[in-house]
Amino acid sequence: MYLGEISGLKIGQATRDAFGDALKDLGDKHPEIVTVDGDVGNSTRTEVFAKAFPERGFNVGIAESNMVSVAGGLASTGHIPVVASFAAFLLCNAYDQIRMSIAFPGMNVKMVGTHAGISIGEDGPSQMGIEDVSLACSLPGVVVMVTADAVSTKAATAAMVEHNGPVYLRLGRPNVAEIYSEGDTFEIGKANTIREGDDVTIIANGLMVAGAVDAATKLAEEGISARVIDMHTVKPIDVDAIQKAARETGAIVVAEEHLAHGGLGSAVSMVVSQSTPVPMAYVNVGDCFAESGDPQGLLDKYGLTADAIVEAVKKVK
Repeated sequence: MYLGEISGLKIGQATRDAFGDALKDLGDKHPEIVTVDGDVGNSTRTEVFAKAFPERGFNVGIAESNMVSVAGGLASTGHIPVVASFAAFLLCNAYDQIRMSIAFPGMNVKMVGTHAGISIGEDGPSQMGIEDVSLACSLPGVVVMVTADAVSTKAATAAMVEHNGPVYLRLGRPNVAEIYSEGDTFEIGKANTIREGDDVTIIANGLMVAGAVDAATKLAEEGISARVIDMHTVKPIDVDAIQKAARETGAIVVAEEHLAHGGLGSAVSMVVSQSTPVPMAYVNVGDCFAESGDPQGLLDKYGLTADAIVEAVKKVK
């Protein structure tokens, strides 16, 4: 079962597909955009842009560290490089180059990590980016976004191109539920409330937003009113939205397709502990590597489900 089906949400594009389409559409408006690829453009969908603008698409081969360094160099000449690979390859393989060639000098490079999380399925743990948000957030000056659906991904792609400075955008492989409608508001650093509620707040990002909506639907049947917030920007995080939720609902559950440490849960906890302490619970991959398997089976096994969110809510209410 797809996350979102309990609530009757339509299943739409994968976020990586929406990114590829959006980047191509931005090509004419922003002639300074170039793509830098590590021989996986057919998977990251940068090939959509590169086919439309072949003179602006660079494939450096399976060499992620070199790929990042090339992107930093292109940024220094006034280009807007969009450097893309699997999240695990980009953030883990090339972390030092990201640190020194992009983050430290504050280069205007847009980093896109696709195939993030355990939902890539059969590709297995070596290719599952489950620590990427933590690594990206640790870099000073880097904006970190994790989008929930196709519409928000297209908006985030445009926003990151307009933003002056390094950005990391995390995308997934599977088709996901449609959370947003065309024209809905999207702003870096400003969370979106997907569903109002008074008893508890579920803060989520990525495909877990649909899981949060499903959980809220199930909780409503038991008389529990759950607010759902899409915290699409992990850094800079929306402090006001978190503080407001803590004050008004008195309890928070954070759901993410990421390790327990250093991701959205850690960022939300930092805000809550410093301002409005309330009971909190977490739904995430935990402190382990996953395994190879079908995507739905993995989500079920590692507790990234609406039922797991419902259980977490009951721990704090």
